[in-house]
Amino acid sequence: MDFGKLEDISKVDFTLPPDHPFTGQVLAHFKASPPKSPTCFIGPPIWANKEWVGKIYPTTAKEKDFLFHYTRQFNSIELNVTHYQIPSEATIQRWKEAAAPGFRFCPKWPQTISHEYQLKGVDHLSHEFTTAVLGLGEHLGTTFLQLGPAFDTYQFKTLEHFLKQLPLDFPIAVEFRHPDWFSNNAIWQKTVEMLYELGVGTVMSDVAGRRDVLHMSLTTPTVTLRFVGHELHPTDYTRVDAWVQRLKTWYQQGVQTAYIFVHCGENINAPELTKYWIEQLNKHCGLSLQPPRIQPKVVQGSLF
Repeated sequence: MDFGKLEDISKVDFTLPPDHPFTGQVLAHFKASPPKSPTCFIGPPIWANKEWVGKIYPTTAKEKDFLFHYTRQFNSIELNVTHYQIPSEATIQRWKEAAAPGFRFCPKWPQTISHEYQLKGVDHLSHEFTTAVLGLGEHLGTTFLQLGPAFDTYQFKTLEHFLKQLPLDFPIAVEFRHPDWFSNNAIWQKTVEMLYELGVGTVMSDVAGRRDVLHMSLTTPTVTLRFVGHELHPTDYTRVDAWVQRLKTWYQQGVQTAYIFVHCGENINAPELTKYWIEQLNKHCGLSLQPPRIQPKVVQGSLF
């Protein structure tokens, strides 16, 4: 994930912002009595990483079997491949067959829809995409619509119209990137109110170079977070600690589900950072997520 990445993070203030005022109102509406058991779906953003062979994949694993092994180590994935191509029915079926019970795919909307056409005149493509991913059935988590960097607040009505055309109760969260969405409090308030009315979630990104996209605004009882670490830098762990405490509070206030996608540089060390996330979530939030089983890689000639 290159968006907002910095080489030098020494001057970055990683303090989590306070909740947006609207978040408390939303969670109060959804808070159940008695409270529901919280759930969390978490994992790195890719499964095709040859560096994980012998680490979280068997030493004999073939690339065609990486997804099978991934879904037995993590329970979710940020599915970026759908950003470049709408999957065929055969591809959807192959993914379903590889997935472990309870695993959730979180497909990213095609860039043709979000970036090239900027949500205009895309009814046919939108129908094709939603029909395809709904084929995942119980393995479908949330989808996320990453708006293009040029998609600004003047296109509010375009976004609203697009979201209103989606199938009823279709799972979706929106990621905003243009700075104008966050620089005008009145516009952002209008935006989150619109999303809430439509049952549409938000995506938050915790990334060093764009702290404004960490807006802390929830519009549904589902959290969707893209967390960008720095190759197991000490701040990665302190940031996770802060997030776990915020999620603990949100779970108590009414959050029902969290989707967390753990980016970590080139993602070689993403399993380690995801494992730390899971251990802390289990410890502090009362979850019972299965952490990945990480084997130390054997270095040739190191046994003697």
